Amino acid sequence: MTAFVRRLAVLSLHTSPLTQPGSGDSGGMNVYIRELVASLAQAGVPSDVYTRRWADDLPEVVEVEPGFRVVHVPAGPLHLPKEALGRVVDQFTQGVKARLADDVDALHANYWLSGLAGHQLKHDLDLPLVSTFHTLARVKADAGCAGDPAERDRAEAEVVGCSDAILANSAAEALQLEQLYGADPARVEVVPPGVDHAFFSPGPRAGARAALRHLNLSDGPIMVFVGRIQPLKGLDMAVRTLALLEDRRTQLVVVGGPSGPDGDCELDRVMQLIVELGLRDRVHFAHPQPHHLLSSYYRAADVVVVPSRTESFGLVALEAAACGTPVVAAAVGGLRTLVEHDRTGFLVDGCYPAAYAAQVDAILGHPELAASLSAAAATRARDYTWSTAAARLRRIYTDITAREPVDCPVGT
Repeated sequence: MTAFVRRLAVLSLHTSPLTQPGSGDSGGMNVYIRELVASLAQAGVPSDVYTRRWADDLPEVVEVEPGFRVVHVPAGPLHLPKEALGRVVDQFTQGVKARLADDVDALHANYWLSGLAGHQLKHDLDLPLVSTFHTLARVKADAGCAGDPAERDRAEAEVVGCSDAILANSAAEALQLEQLYGADPARVEVVPPGVDHAFFSPGPRAGARAALRHLNLSDGPIMVFVGRIQPLKGLDMAVRTLALLEDRRTQLVVVGGPSGPDGDCELDRVMQLIVELGLRDRVHFAHPQPHHLLSSYYRAADVVVVPSRTESFGLVALEAAACGTPVVAAAVGGLRTLVEHDRTGFLVDGCYPAAYAAQVDAILGHPELAASLSAAAATRARDYTWSTAAARLRRIYTDITAREPVDCPVGT
């Protein structure tokens, strides 16, 4: 095998790096793939992202930038819900196989559906496989989040067993892979995502708030929630927190749209909660935004809340910190690494609105504390760059192409 990677095949069956994050099934994973692949290309690793064709007018190949292409693979009906995508994995796999460039030296699968495709392609083509799961079924189950298809648990375990390298976004996720899936620690690599500091950096709050004049915000503190509207992300917790804050002028700005099969129901439930708590004049919704425009929302905020039930990393928390905005987040997954309690923000154990409100009140009521958290958050965020992640991955790809592939413990 070669001692360097001529070309990388990145698999992203269910979502494309070209789609708008914050709605449907698009979120942090879209940002992760787009930014990471761009940085890999700049680091000398040409990469093709293979994703399922989701619209009639898509060209087969889109060259995003030199060394970064997106290939649209037909697999099933165009408008297919995420929960039905398991039925088209084989079709997607064969479509990728037919379109794979001759100089591909490694596969990188994202999410369990792509992992299934990558697992088969590894055996068909004798290529090493790197896997990033982004979320894990057993972790979600431990957090009380149900609804994943029955085959996901089995599929994740098989992909973990056959991957030549498994990427974890944080040490917490690495431990989960080892304890819940029996992953070999020697094959688990912790590679944190990065943040684009050209867009996400401290800036004047007044200017940022002027950019949000379309929301007709009144004077007073602003709390921001960024994310897809689904039970996992905990928007209801942000609303309940708002109701308990001491400063009744505080407003909540929600940036994102419904996601997944329960998204619309979750939005209806949250809207009903807003009415019940008498918060209609204090909660403002913004449509999903182009990624770089989120910086205005982060800079406009006095505090960003991330009350997710589970979170492998938490790009929202990192981007907010890069903008110098303190974060109050759930003490779960990668958020425990990103947020340094009482230094860059606060972590909250459990789903208790009063606990979130106490921490938000501490920030809103103590300007000196808020300034200290803000400065420390921006400094901490500078440790995370996409170029660093790409450099780590380039080494990992090179290593796995230079050694014997992992023997699969499960037949294919």
